[in-house]
Amino acid sequence: MNFLSLIESKRSGLTLPARQLQAAVAEFVAGTIPDYQMSAFLMAVYFRGLNEEETRALTLAMRDSGEVLRFDEDPRPLVDKHSTGGVGDKVSLPLAPLLACLGFRVPMISGRGLGITGGTLDKLESIPGFKTQLPAERIAQIVRETGCVICGQTERMVPADKKLYALRDVTGTVPSIPLIVASILSKKLAEGLEALVLDVKFGCAAFMQTRDEAEQLASAMVKLGGECGVNTRAILSDMNVPLGQAAGNWLEVRESVSCLEGRGPDDLRRLVIECAASLLLQTRQCSDEAQARERAGACLDSGEPLRKWEDMLAAQGVAMDQYREKLARPQTAPVVRELAADRGGVVQGCDARLVGEVVRDLGAGRLTKESMIQPEVGVDQLAKPGTPIRRGDPLVRVHAMTAEQAVAATQALAAAFRLAD
Repeated sequence: MNFLSLIESKRSGLTLPARQLQAAVAEFVAGTIPDYQMSAFLMAVYFRGLNEEETRALTLAMRDSGEVLRFDEDPRPLVDKHSTGGVGDKVSLPLAPLLACLGFRVPMISGRGLGITGGTLDKLESIPGFKTQLPAERIAQIVRETGCVICGQTERMVPADKKLYALRDVTGTVPSIPLIVASILSKKLAEGLEALVLDVKFGCAAFMQTRDEAEQLASAMVKLGGECGVNTRAILSDMNVPLGQAAGNWLEVRESVSCLEGRGPDDLRRLVIECAASLLLQTRQCSDEAQARERAGACLDSGEPLRKWEDMLAAQGVAMDQYREKLARPQTAPVVRELAADRGGVVQGCDARLVGEVVRDLGAGRLTKESMIQPEVGVDQLAKPGTPIRRGDPLVRVHAMTAEQAVAATQALAAAFRLAD
């Protein structure tokens, strides 16, 4: 195959044959196609797009570039959830054990954060001993015995996506809808799922800035997922405001545990229940939305998902005594500083992008894939829109490694909050 002619065909707007896309992915993974040529192809796709047939061919070629997960026969449906990412988005952590308690098997393959977008694996690795890299056989064993696992791709699972994403990041082609679709669905299809729910976010701190863009992405993924044999449904959620009241890896773990204990923020609880209810409907475990939400909410309040969460932690190597000791400490970062309101009123807005940038700069996120993560830093006790505030009340609490970082973060965060009379 002449890869340069494939690039030129895409630049010219011609439809690419499926077999040529499959060959290109296989040769790229094998090292035959150099990075600079694949970068040119990604740029051509970014500007010219892919049609539905091309997107499907690319997705399946990426799925088939490595091993796929295989599970024993089991009456429990295999399901998963994927979020397009945002600030404070910790839904996966309470959702996986909730789904396991509702009678599902959940092989949740997750990723790391980049920029202001938090990563599920980074959050979990703030727990002492938690292993995110597991061989396929161990993933299947934990799913069979515990009902849920949250981990990263194996070394041999969808290697094309790892290599392509690294190039998309440095070439500015991450926001391409067909490339996003192929990246997400290639990994989910490799799990052998029966049903998948997608949390597609829109707003200032999301990949998709507008609701229309989010609907376009959601429609593309739902259609392709269904064509590939996975019952797929999408939920659109707002990312103009952080989800929950905490952003930062360990701080989000703490808030996830609060959700499992019935003390979590209302917006986090609603989205967790909505995702679970969707999968109950998709797998015909419930007949209508009200029944599905009621069943999911009752299960979340029963305490069983909290116990399942701890079972999953133990199965993935967590030293439970150390975990409980860390959870009991009121703070784990060296410096904690509050931002006080300089006037009274009601919180009208909280800019998720600005909050995400501050959290990233504290060390909780990455500017590059090589950046080191500080698991303890971030913000919590965020005052959400609708909260009444008096002069001197805290708007947010900053957890930092140094006093200088804490001061800089609180000064920057002052611009994130909008108060109304």
